[in-house]
Amino acid sequence: MFDREIIMEKDKKIALVAHDNKKRDLVEWAKFNRDLLAHHTIYATGTTGAILGRELGIDINILQSGPLGGDQQVGAKIVSNEIDFLIFFWDPLEPMPHDPDVKALLRMAVVWNIPMACNRTSADFMISSSLMDEEYVRRVPDYGAYSARKLK
Repeated sequence: MFDREIIMEKDKKIALVAHDNKKRDLVEWAKFNRDLLAHHTIYATGTTGAILGRELGIDINILQSGPLGGDQQVGAKIVSNEIDFLIFFWDPLEPMPHDPDVKALLRMAVVWNIPMACNRTSADFMISSSLMDEEYVRRVPDYGAYSARKLK
């Protein structure tokens, strides 16, 4: 399978998602990084987006709540190149009724080779990277052959 290149612009399209037990941590992280986040396009699911908008005072594109389809919306935006960076503070100790949606979202981030942080430390390292403020060429497999295959 060949790769194709997708240009990530200097200003990234970032999704911020957090499970209930991790919302406070994500909000604290986002407040600390407010100035860095402010020049990027930010998407967030439901309650997390409302809290972030209020606390940060920046525009947040708010999607549905995770259990109501927000995780799937983020995944679909990853596939259509409308999101190119995922910060998802998920709670590995709390079972979620929408765990299949969470797994699908994480899978889409890997399939489409976007940067993904699942905790505060990885988010700190990623957002402080010099790559955050420049254009970046992301390589993804060219799924054209897979899509064009004939089913038996």
